[in-house]
Amino acid sequence: MTQTYLLEWLDATVTLNLNPRKNNFKELTAQQSRVIIATAAEQTQIIQAQMTIQVFALTKEKQIKVLIGNYHSSLINLWDNLMLIENTAEFQQSSYQKVISTLFSCLDELLNFMESRFAHFLSLDARMPELYAASLKKKLKKKIDVLSSRPVFHSFNKTASEIVFAELYRFVNSPKNKKITFREILYKKDLIKELENLKLKHNENTIYSDLSEVLIQMNFNSPLYINYFTKLISEKINEFYNLTEKRENLLLFFKELNQIYTNNNVILYKNYPDLKIVMHQWFEQELIFLEKKQELLSDSTAAIPKDQNKALPAPEKTGDKILCQLSADQTALILRASQELKVLVSKSMNHMFKMIVPFLSTANKSTLSYDSMRSKAYSIEERDKEIAIETLQKIIKKIKEY
Repeated sequence: MTQTYLLEWLDATVTLNLNPRKNNFKELTAQQSRVIIATAAEQTQIIQAQMTIQVFALTKEKQIKVLIGNYHSSLINLWDNLMLIENTAEFQQSSYQKVISTLFSCLDELLNFMESRFAHFLSLDARMPELYAASLKKKLKKKIDVLSSRPVFHSFNKTASEIVFAELYRFVNSPKNKKITFREILYKKDLIKELENLKLKHNENTIYSDLSEVLIQMNFNSPLYINYFTKLISEKINEFYNLTEKRENLLLFFKELNQIYTNNNVILYKNYPDLKIVMHQWFEQELIFLEKKQELLSDSTAAIPKDQNKALPAPEKTGDKILCQLSADQTALILRASQELKVLVSKSMNHMFKMIVPFLSTANKSTLSYDSMRSKAYSIEERDKEIAIETLQKIIKKIKEY
């Protein structure tokens, strides 16, 4: 079946009507310019609808790939021709700029439509033409500049953000003669789109921030990012003093990683392993290490006489404890802030709570769980925060009176 060539009007307009070597476009009237602008908008919608119909009319994947590949190549050639026309001295006149910008918008929308709807049928590892690649990199750089200036990317996720933006800037600032594939450009466009839609929130209850979830979903397998992320997990695990707790929390982080969706059809570096594969291997090795360490510790503990293998005793009577008038949640919040500000210095947050909490009681509880209080320190209600702040302000006021 013979297919209608959908780009006929666009092709004739760019390669013939506006081509200074084939037509005297100086005679283009204001009315003709308005017609071109209006027709371009109409053609953009018609071509998208008709292209979809043509694709669905075909039954073989090879036929669809040929059709999509031909249209995609034709659109890029038209883009390159339009750029050459725009750079001619004659077209620097302001009266023609709107015609050119409208045609660029038309081509841009059609290319975006094809690259999002029919990416599966495109030859993604083919080299992108230099003029088209340069134009896209220029557009992407403007978006990256806007994104990188957002304060939210430089608060809780500063190091991760720096790695991501360094990768994006490296790409858009690459030399003109460097080979760029459609796969690379589509990945960067999708990543930027995800970052634009991202509203970062700080959640102490999990190590996986909103930004890290996006990067895991996008299979951002940068060695720098993977090294940063595994180091972050290690630091978090090392806050726990007990080997059993270390292992339990490592398993929890492993479980959370597996619950994050990853798009296996995209990848930052095609020749590197997937991000999740590398992370899985790292988690497995860490778990093996902790298990071996636990075995060695058990063997050494068994050799120690019983009277030397006793933990630090907690006070047996409530009267031997310090009564705190704040609730357990409010006390936990103040202890956490004191440790993070190095007012109370301990080898880890977990160790500090373990050493202090057994010697405290509240009006409602005579026996407090250090593990429970530590967890509550990361799950803060606004009212508890307000009461803790009010209490600290009273302390400040009292100190000033001395």
